[in-house]
Amino acid sequence: MRVAALFSGGKDSTYAAWQASKREDFVCLITLFPKSEMSFMFHFPNLRWTRLQAEAMGMPQLTATTEGVKEEELNDLRSAIEEAKSKYRLEGVYTGALASVYQKTRVERICGDLGLECVSPLWGIDPEAHLRTLVADGFSIMVVSVSALGLDESWLGRVLDSESIDELVALGKKYRFHVGLEGGEGETFVLDAPLFSRRVEVRAATKHWSGDSGYLEISDAVLAART
Repeated sequence: MRVAALFSGGKDSTYAAWQASKREDFVCLITLFPKSEMSFMFHFPNLRWTRLQAEAMGMPQLTATTEGVKEEELNDLRSAIEEAKSKYRLEGVYTGALASVYQKTRVERICGDLGLECVSPLWGIDPEAHLRTLVADGFSIMVVSVSALGLDESWLGRVLDSESIDELVALGKKYRFHVGLEGGEGETFVLDAPLFSRRVEVRAATKHWSGDSGYLEISDAVLAART
């Protein structure tokens, strides 16, 4: 199929894009920029740097803005997918959904209405196994947002490795949050991946912390050769 990937720059949508590149005729990325961090569908921090990831993939990126209002933002997603279908003759859309029935069912409904197949290659996967597979496959993943009990400011800017995954799994069991960060417990930004020709180098970033949650704002980033 000719497919697009819904892309936020995080670990799951990047993995889904990688799977699309291996399985299908992968033709573009679709990224929605919410104006509100309260969006139920889309990532909020650091989306402007997805252009570097798209460039590293050598993929065209179709972008659109949305107010980020629950349910209303689905109309903006529909318009973006419909535009991509017309421009790139899409037959399907890949998503990085792991466990969010809310997100998965809504994308599936939009795709169904537009006559497109919706593929979620990570659906139902064991989150711990998924994280370990990502690292083993060469994904470099930075934590850029946390909002779950047990995840403090020190997680912002951390790049996942075996040790940090061990810690994350232990905290997830203790505080009962989804280790894959699927329920809004955290967000990530991919610095490098198998389908990148270059890595993203973060040159400057600021931590914003309030109470028991916060995010890392990347203020300067460039593409750099792999070392």
